[in-house]
Amino acid sequence: MDSASAPFDSALIPKGVKRCQFKWFLLWIAILHGPLTIGVIATLMCWGLALNVTYLNNNYPFGLWIAADLGIIALGAGAFFTGFLRYIVKIDELKHIVNFAVIVGVVCYAAAQGILGVDIGQPLRGWFIFWHANVHSMLTEVAFCITCYFMVLCVEYLPLILENRQIYKFGFPRGFAHHLHEAMPTIAAIGVFLSFFHQGSLGGVPGVLYGRPFAFREGFLVWPWTFFLFILSAIACGPCFTILITRITEGFARKRLVKRNVIDILAKISGRLLALYLVLKTIDTVYWIATAGKVGAPLSSFYANQPYGYWVLITELGIFGVIPCILLLIKATRQNENILILACFLNCAGIFMNRWIMTVQALAVPVMPFDKFVSYHPNWVEYASTLLFVWAGAIVISLSYRYLPIFSQEKELNPI
Repeated sequence: MDSASAPFDSALIPKGVKRCQFKWFLLWIAILHGPLTIGVIATLMCWGLALNVTYLNNNYPFGLWIAADLGIIALGAGAFFTGFLRYIVKIDELKHIVNFAVIVGVVCYAAAQGILGVDIGQPLRGWFIFWHANVHSMLTEVAFCITCYFMVLCVEYLPLILENRQIYKFGFPRGFAHHLHEAMPTIAAIGVFLSFFHQGSLGGVPGVLYGRPFAFREGFLVWPWTFFLFILSAIACGPCFTILITRITEGFARKRLVKRNVIDILAKISGRLLALYLVLKTIDTVYWIATAGKVGAPLSSFYANQPYGYWVLITELGIFGVIPCILLLIKATRQNENILILACFLNCAGIFMNRWIMTVQALAVPVMPFDKFVSYHPNWVEYASTLLFVWAGAIVISLSYRYLPIFSQEKELNPI
């Protein structure tokens, strides 16, 4: 790269790779700040005018924010699961994408905590859940595990920052990054332990609601079955989200960043886990249909209120479940770029739909004779404050890709 065509910030860009001109990068960041600003305004409205600026109410205390929060946490499972496959299972090829999976995980978990900061209405009192912990609530364990795992992700992200060209020149950052890399298997194991419990406990919360026949489940020891279904669904979709964001990044960069065999490994594992999840989810669905019917809540009552018709069940298990599962399991479709993206998108969409059903629909269905169904549609404030973290995450990923050595195969795939 000659000096005339070199970007203004070329001294910060990893050696041996090419990036766009600095002015175009600034323009991209400026564009992202447009919807980001709208999200900030919506968040300030929630904090300044209270949650009455939203469509949340006593019938729907769990709305878009909680459903999105659980969905984002599931998508972030790609970080701990890819780390598990790389450092514990020893799938060496995944070393070429595990760094990016960590960055995606950092973004997802930061977004999850940010959304909760909006939802609680008084974020300055967020520390109450730690200092005045309700030890009988699974949400307390979730709060502790998510916070601790986010700290683990930051520790995993730190070596990448220290390996920036200008920072890496100094002895201490270079040595510290080296020691962190050596400790990464242990760090990854801690992350797996923390993620396992908070992913499961998020599913356990609706599973223990005795008064909600469409959410309650029997279980294994102290855990309802939804505990394990949430874990399995998260590790089935997390790798797909990592693949999806990798392909989006490659699209904007207009270059290959990871070899296709690495992507294929993640896609194949995701397909197999999704197949196992669908089998268990189908068994679980048959179980709650039978159990709920015995207590006077037939299946028809769960789908009696619009917009929650039978199409919800067909879409969740069929369109967002069986179709991506088949596409990921068949080698020919899995290795087709466009079909792979479609399969990953459907898988990720299925997670959000599942979380919406478990946190919104299951709690909205009337269970008492005097109860009435009240519909709920998020307003623009809820959408804008939720999408705020999408735009912020895009900025973090853009900065990371430009200035940090994330993709070890980029030089090989794109010789200058």
